[in-house]
Amino acid sequence: MAEKTKGQEMLESLSYQKQNYYEAADEQERAAIYAYAEGYKAFLNAAKTEREACAVAVKMAEEKGFTRYELGDKLKKGDKKYFVNRGKSVVVFRIGEKDLEEDGIRLIASHIDAPRLDIKQNPLYEDGNMCFLKTHYYGGIKKYQWTAIPLALHGTVVLKDGRSVEIRVGEDMGDPVFCIDDLLPHLGREQMSAGAAKVIEGEQLNVVVGGLPYADKEVKEKIKLTVLSLLHEKYGMNEEDFLSAELSAVPAFPARDLGFDRALIGAYGHDDRVCAYPALTALLEGKSAHTVMALLVDKEEIGSEGTTGMQCAVYADLMEEIALAFGANFRKVRARSKCLSSDVTAAFDPNFAGVYEKMNAAMLSCGTCMNKFTGSGGKSGSNDASAEFIGEVRRMFAEGGVVWQTAELGKVDAGGGGTVAKYLSKLNIDTVDLGVPVLSMHAPYEVISKADLYSNYKAFLAFMK
Repeated sequence: MAEKTKGQEMLESLSYQKQNYYEAADEQERAAIYAYAEGYKAFLNAAKTEREACAVAVKMAEEKGFTRYELGDKLKKGDKKYFVNRGKSVVVFRIGEKDLEEDGIRLIASHIDAPRLDIKQNPLYEDGNMCFLKTHYYGGIKKYQWTAIPLALHGTVVLKDGRSVEIRVGEDMGDPVFCIDDLLPHLGREQMSAGAAKVIEGEQLNVVVGGLPYADKEVKEKIKLTVLSLLHEKYGMNEEDFLSAELSAVPAFPARDLGFDRALIGAYGHDDRVCAYPALTALLEGKSAHTVMALLVDKEEIGSEGTTGMQCAVYADLMEEIALAFGANFRKVRARSKCLSSDVTAAFDPNFAGVYEKMNAAMLSCGTCMNKFTGSGGKSGSNDASAEFIGEVRRMFAEGGVVWQTAELGKVDAGGGGTVAKYLSKLNIDTVDLGVPVLSMHAPYEVISKADLYSNYKAFLAFMK
């Protein structure tokens, strides 16, 4: 092999090129990548709604010796705590040895809600010898993707007497599943001439839940009655109880290895549990002198609204409680805090290359991806992190041996999106987006690389350290 010229050596030393994590990893690290993915798949299968993700996170925290915290409780150095917000979001934190006014808090913020189909408050009806539940879709979806796939029903129902019952049907092999029917192609000429947004209308996303008539000739809605009788028998429900229910239809299939080499994972809900799980495990397993916090929040897919979304004051209240517990000035604590807003980004898809600017696109298996800004058009709605903070995070990742990359969310003017970053930065906290590249984002079946998942975990360990 010919020796490199001076120019070739200089180009090599001065140029930047993304690195495939699988190529960079030795045999031992590759084994660690694959092993870590097994825990993540189990988490995904157990946590298909924000309530379930919150409950699983609490269980994992308690297994590591963390105890529940309520606003107003006393705190001391070394405490390992978790705070639950209305059963739909959870904050896990450790109190470090460093002075809060000088060091602030290291935060990682992810969301645990995902696009889905919510069951309406008056949903049950019979038509065409079938029984259906009407839905209202949650988050940004392509509606046609949700037809003709197996669905499971998850959620909480508060009965008339005040008792709560949990429903989870369609996940076990012995369970029935549900679906939304679609029109056969033989009769679909008019349907197929419509634009993709109109192929299936929102009010057509009705879930098939029954087809057996009740054995009473005098009853008009026999199939509906069969369904109601089964709900009453198993859960004590009446039709009126749908009024105080939070039920969702989600894809019934489990997380699976994807590809002959098992390098990828196909599943529902990668966005954003592929960031929430590494944030949680890094905090539970890592060691740090800093005070560290993982926020696993709700409602990001609909603008972070409500009492469980990132815009709720409770998260700032919790930070203030921590500051006050140690006599620290909360404004100073916020000013010295640092945050990774950990949400997914769009992985480059060669089948739809036209919407990406390849030089600034996230590549699968090249590590967790930093988005300096999100938003749309002229960065509208973006946090847009500072060069100084990005430089600081770069140094953390270099010291932690993290393989990572940067990207934008598609071509300029091709679209856009937002995260919780802007809400945290409004608290005067340096914040940047960092997360895993995803193929088919917001579809019922999304794809990620195990290498990027593990890179995200290592990035969080480095940030907290």
